[in-house]
Amino acid sequence: MSDAEVALLGIRHHGPGSARAVAAALAGWRPDAVLIEGPPEADDIVHLAAEKDLVPPVALLAHAVDDPAKAAFWPYAEFSPEWVAIRHAVEHDLPVRFIDLPAGYGLAPAGPAGEDAAGEDAAEEPPADPVALLAEAAGHDDPERWWEDVVEHRAPGTDALAPFAAVAEAMGALRAEGLGESRRDLRREAYMRQRIRAARRAGHRRIAVVCGAFHVPALETMPTVAHDRALLAELPKKVRTDITWVPWTHRRLSQTTGYGAGVQSPGWYHHLFTTEGDPVPRWLTRAADLLRAEDHPVSSAHVIEAVRLAETLAVLRGRPLAGLTETLDAVRAVLCEGSDVALELVRDRLVVGDVLGEVPDSAPAVPLQRDLARLQRSLRLKPEAAPRDVDLDLRKENDAARSRLLHRLRLLGVDWGVPARSAIGSTGTFRESWRLCWQPEFAVRIAEAAQWGTTVEEASTAKAVGTARSAVELAELTGLVESCLLAGLSGALPAVMRVLADCAALDTDVAHLAGALPALVRALRYGDVRGTDHGALAEAAAGLAERVCVGLPPACVGLDAESAAAMRGRLDEVHGAIGLLTSDAAPAAVDPGDGPDGPDGPGSADRPDGLADRWAAALRSLAAREPSGGPATGAPGVLRGRAVRLLLDDGRLDSEEAGRRLRLVLSVANAPADAAGWVEGFLTGGGALLLHDPRLLALLDEWLTGVSGEVFTDVLPLLRRTFAGLEAGVRTTIGGRVAAGPLGGPQAHPAPAGELDRARAEAADPVVALLLGVRPKIPRQATGRNT
Repeated sequence: MSDAEVALLGIRHHGPGSARAVAAALAGWRPDAVLIEGPPEADDIVHLAAEKDLVPPVALLAHAVDDPAKAAFWPYAEFSPEWVAIRHAVEHDLPVRFIDLPAGYGLAPAGPAGEDAAGEDAAEEPPADPVALLAEAAGHDDPERWWEDVVEHRAPGTDALAPFAAVAEAMGALRAEGLGESRRDLRREAYMRQRIRAARRAGHRRIAVVCGAFHVPALETMPTVAHDRALLAELPKKVRTDITWVPWTHRRLSQTTGYGAGVQSPGWYHHLFTTEGDPVPRWLTRAADLLRAEDHPVSSAHVIEAVRLAETLAVLRGRPLAGLTETLDAVRAVLCEGSDVALELVRDRLVVGDVLGEVPDSAPAVPLQRDLARLQRSLRLKPEAAPRDVDLDLRKENDAARSRLLHRLRLLGVDWGVPARSAIGSTGTFRESWRLCWQPEFAVRIAEAAQWGTTVEEASTAKAVGTARSAVELAELTGLVESCLLAGLSGALPAVMRVLADCAALDTDVAHLAGALPALVRALRYGDVRGTDHGALAEAAAGLAERVCVGLPPACVGLDAESAAAMRGRLDEVHGAIGLLTSDAAPAAVDPGDGPDGPDGPGSADRPDGLADRWAAALRSLAAREPSGGPATGAPGVLRGRAVRLLLDDGRLDSEEAGRRLRLVLSVANAPADAAGWVEGFLTGGGALLLHDPRLLALLDEWLTGVSGEVFTDVLPLLRRTFAGLEAGVRTTIGGRVAAGPLGGPQAHPAPAGELDRARAEAADPVVALLLGVRPKIPRQATGRNT
């Protein structure tokens, strides 16, 4: 054992310069075994790196068998030194082993006294970045730039091990001062030394160890075995884990949170590692191609000048070669002509990038993952890291199957696709639009969802039933019914509907009922195009609608401003839902509101026939609930005004009656704040009716100009919010009419039906002539002749 040679190759994770140095060292030194910092559980699957279908960026995924949500990743890119060492070992048929602490310790439950799973004190200060410490000692304020200059931009020399010796000496100086150390690092290094001893006992004579440079000083001198065993005895009990290879992305490598690696420029690093010779001209050429594809005028002369500028900046800044900073400065100044928008495009597509790795089918995977891969192939839905929009026509069998898959995955918590607004602009239920973007962490969610079943359909069905049984809100259940219908889970619908029926029977909160109804009605609409039997859905929706019609008016009494705003949204949703439920019914007659007791008194109450009539009666009752004895005795003005507007839009009130109600609410007998709320509810959704019926605008103008200064200050925010929600053209026209003078004058009588209204036609003559490019005719009022 003592005759074995050990080469400690200290690297910076995901550093292309370190990767080139490792490749040169392994080729020149020719070890007979390679040890790599990483989870030892991966020893059994590292041979898959020899397969051509394992394409980086990839990651080792380890998760607890009993709790798949507890997971950890070890990502590798093509420019990662560890990946270079793995590839060298498998290509030369060398034993390769991982020597870091097993993942089972890191995924174990938290230990006592505030320690995490690996024994790290949660209150302990995080260790300092050793590269930052070295850069500071060298007089540099930018650690990344310093590391680029001393490591990344230097090619390996004749002695392939010399760079590692220099880095080890620098790290040794830091460790001698106790800088950057943590208790967890000491335990990890103790385990690494145990693995090195095991490799020596196995008879290897030339052992290459690829690990973080910070650990090299601790591995150069071996303490006693008893010392290391004492450190490792403090570890918690290891949990059972599964491990596999999963695809990774450059974008995830660039993130510093979650499962990211904190590599700020993975696309740039990949270019540095894979490009022979000077990388700057080739990278600027790629940037020019990208900008041209986005319609930016970039020529070859731009590229030449950008290369010159980048090299000149490097000389002025005392750098051996142009780095990413100089290159991006040249891109901004020359290729982007100072535009930060175009520069951000280059940063996003080239500096970071959306490269997605690939994993072979032979890699270990849960049955659910294999079924998903089969469906992705059969439906021709390839996972991609870059977001892309997909429009599905549900009348086509393949598109309908794609839709079901995406909806089922969303039920399992895998949001590979999220609904998006269609560029086609169709409002039919036969079309869906999705934005697809595959994220590496979906592998964890799939492993977690495997507890529900071995196929996507089986797992999503079981998950839907389980979610229904644990649901406490009625709206959650109706949303789940909609999701089941969209996902085509006929096996889950009966169980979910039973839970829904029980919950609806016990729930007496009208707000809950109103919030649940729209989802059920949407489910009925989708059922038509998907060929689903929706008899139970229709019965449940009709029952909910009946209860909402009965309970809505009294439920709106005494609401505060926040609750009234929420109820207004539910009122609009329920109105639209009932409109869909009764779309085949004939419209009811207009209520003239001229009964002896008024439009909402006993004399006008009919026995309603059908759901649409009952809903209209509920709206009339709501509109009539005036706060006669104070705000707590009636419905808020915003709800009463909204009810009147919905009745007017449905043709159940005529404009005369709407004007009468507006005149009443704007009278001095009503509180100005309540009147302003009524106006807000009445005008929400469109103010064009103020243009079509000038009498309404005149009433509003008369009321607004008559309120006192103190009251005007109180109602101004509400009125500003109301008119801010109107269309820009409507606001402009209303402002013009108010500025033109009094609005209460006599109204012009329209021309009889079938006859030309000459006054209105002549008013449009100048505009039409301008559009046609002809001279306008002179109006007859000016010439005394007919035109």
